[in-house]
Amino acid sequence: MTDRAPRRILIDNGWVVTGDPGLGTLTGCDVLIEDGRITAVGRGLPGDGAEVIDARDMIVLPGLVDAHKHTWQSAVRHRCTELDLQTYFGEMFGRLGPLYRPEDVYAGNLLGALSALDAGTTALMDWSHVQNSPEHSDQAIAALRDSGIRAIFGHGWPLVDLPAWIAGSDRPHTDDVRRIHRELLPDDDALVTLHLAGRGPELSTLEATRADLAMARDLGIRTSIHMGCGPEYGAMAAIAQLGRAGLLGPDLSFVHCSESADDEFAMMADHGAAVVLAPHHEQALPGIGHTPIDRVRAFGITAGLSTDTETAGAADLFTQMRAGLAAHRSQLAEGRTRFAGKLDPFSVAEVFAMATQGGADTLGLGDRIGSLSPGKRADVVLVRATDPNLFPVTDPVAALVCSAHPGNVDTVLVDGVVRKRAGSLAGDGAGGIDRARELALASHRRLLGG
Repeated sequence: MTDRAPRRILIDNGWVVTGDPGLGTLTGCDVLIEDGRITAVGRGLPGDGAEVIDARDMIVLPGLVDAHKHTWQSAVRHRCTELDLQTYFGEMFGRLGPLYRPEDVYAGNLLGALSALDAGTTALMDWSHVQNSPEHSDQAIAALRDSGIRAIFGHGWPLVDLPAWIAGSDRPHTDDVRRIHRELLPDDDALVTLHLAGRGPELSTLEATRADLAMARDLGIRTSIHMGCGPEYGAMAAIAQLGRAGLLGPDLSFVHCSESADDEFAMMADHGAAVVLAPHHEQALPGIGHTPIDRVRAFGITAGLSTDTETAGAADLFTQMRAGLAAHRSQLAEGRTRFAGKLDPFSVAEVFAMATQGGADTLGLGDRIGSLSPGKRADVVLVRATDPNLFPVTDPVAALVCSAHPGNVDTVLVDGVVRKRAGSLAGDGAGGIDRARELALASHRRLLGG
């Protein structure tokens, strides 16, 4: 699989959903890419010397952005679909997590990243709380690089000696994250970069959280923390704790927030913190709580979407968009929100923005990806508009949100490099799907037996 983008690519004559309010959606439109960057969007662009990708009968869109994915779990897919939240915790973190070897993390990450690419996701945050050793982290990063996806490696905590790390822990986050930043991921403009996957006051003491955030801010990296995931955690009011301690800031994103209080959403809005939602999991995995899209919208908070864990749900953001749209529209229609009558109808354009620009903004990448705007990196997806489940297309955004699935994804580019072409993942070798299947199956059998 080549990692070098052709100098010039012309995506020719597509139905282009730019995601850029200044450009809108354009028919018969071209996208010109030079050295991995979008340089022009419009009709009749010159293709001299360019590789031409024919986009007739295609919807062209920004690559989808998965703002929170426990990628290491991908080789034990669907293991937890019948479990509630607490049982999932016991199975994945208490029982299986300590059994993970570095090669298991590599296998899960490679399969998960390739399945994301296959589904039109060009960027993801790998929320990796399986740091059982430095080699586990190194192998997670190696798999992300081998896949070719744009990724943020979120460095978490070990699953060995687990209670000491998550039960009111006073341990500071392992400083191996400093080694990773120094030796493996020093470049914030690279295809794979670094964030902190933090515990926060729900799992550690406030002083430990203060130290963790100080380390992340010293390294210049963002921090993501699960918050309000279930009533018992919501009752801890951890976001409010951070607010009172003066620790909130625009470098933070909080995952789920299903049971966080309204005043905490107000604090997030005041300090520019973002929220990451996983609607399919929040609605289907008992114990998390409902997807708080109503409060995200009411308080004007930047929000992205997440596929969370493949042990309990689908690997694609099309599913998350549909689940979020249905959950929030139902909530509004039935008055199951304190903001009924105060919010405008929830549009397909809004949920699409969460899966693209919103996700990019929550990860601090909004100036780089999230829309097909000239100057941004060329993370681009082509979806076949002639497939039976989509044709005839009346509104391309509605088609993408309400009906599209990974099988409709024809072509995927990341940073101007083609990662999927004509419906098949490109390349072989270290980052190829055949090797990913082989490694994932071996890991699956070892961890689960059989």
